[in-house]
Amino acid sequence: MTQVRNSTSAVEQYANLIPMSEIASNADQLFPFPIFNSLRQKTPVRYDEARSCWDVFRYEDVHYILKNPKLFSSERGSGTLQGSILTMDPPRHTKMRNLVNKAFTPKAVKDLKNKIEEVTLYLLDQVNEKGTMDLVHNLAGPLPVIIIAELLGVPAKDRDLFKTYSDVLVAGAKDNSNEAFQRMAQKRKEGSEFIKEYFKKIILERKVNPEEDLISLLLAAKIDGEKLTEEEVLSFCVLLLVAGNETTTNLITNAVRYMTEDKNIQEQARTNLPLIPKLVEETLRFYPPIQAIGRVTKEQVKVGGKTIQKGEQVICWVASANRDEQKFAEPDRFTLERKLNPHLSFGFGIHFCLGAPLARLEAEVALVTLLSTFAKLEGVKGTELEAIPSPFVFGVKRLPLKFTRQ
Repeated sequence: MTQVRNSTSAVEQYANLIPMSEIASNADQLFPFPIFNSLRQKTPVRYDEARSCWDVFRYEDVHYILKNPKLFSSERGSGTLQGSILTMDPPRHTKMRNLVNKAFTPKAVKDLKNKIEEVTLYLLDQVNEKGTMDLVHNLAGPLPVIIIAELLGVPAKDRDLFKTYSDVLVAGAKDNSNEAFQRMAQKRKEGSEFIKEYFKKIILERKVNPEEDLISLLLAAKIDGEKLTEEEVLSFCVLLLVAGNETTTNLITNAVRYMTEDKNIQEQARTNLPLIPKLVEETLRFYPPIQAIGRVTKEQVKVGGKTIQKGEQVICWVASANRDEQKFAEPDRFTLERKLNPHLSFGFGIHFCLGAPLARLEAEVALVTLLSTFAKLEGVKGTELEAIPSPFVFGVKRLPLKFTRQ
């Protein structure tokens, strides 16, 4: 008999923010892949009573869920990104995506390359003489914040503030206790309210004096003859801040982290800079910035032989799918020679990440500049890395480095 469950609690709405019991320690969060491999083999689709959600680990099943929005909805719960295109279904999603796509056309992204190079060089100049830096604090964190702030029209003086609050908005519960969940929910609520109040002021300013930025573009745009509501503009601003900032920070950090762990890959990339795009793609597969994506079933459906009832939470473990031996040759090996790399780190289908071209470009420019500027990048001995306390994000809080100039 199929068990019927009702996904109504607040905890269930944040199922992908509560850690699996199998990945509780810092060591496991820093390298969860053997655990994903085991779960994918033993329980490719399973229901987790503690988190009130389904976990899906195989590439084939994750791909199926992400490409079928009619069966698996992005609309879920109440949260920081509720009301944004990330949690929208067609037809509204299609219209909103077509609108904001204007900001991420290939030409629009390419035009940012010089700015990204300029900012990267500026940030590295600040640490050039020191011989050490924290990659997250000195480069991977501020770079995407500066670029996104510029796109949105945010004053330079507020960039650090933006980084602080974007970190708050992606933080998860430390465990699955009610106390940890309540603390997480309260912090996210406070962060969301602060950011929305901040953007409301900019929106009011742009209504009177439009500028060449995304907020002005959104305010002037129309869908079906109607302008976007202030709430829709606000939701997009928060989405861009959170998704664009955190994902790119972790992509750059994870790439450099791996290069400190595998000196051969670092030298291979340094001596052949045209390989950097492949380095970025393999990092996305091997150390994905986002390791889980949530959906809600719109009707009863079968996945991997399991029956999932309508209205239930489904967590797609991208970090596991990206290492599925049925899809990738030698999945646990980082290789720049990988010819086909259909990883799911930017999602798939109608919700494929809007900012993927920008994230890739920022990572490529940052890595080329780093490897061109420094002859050697290595971790600081005795430093224990600390994982970001968020089950759907894969990254570290800090990445201390030693370096020598070329």
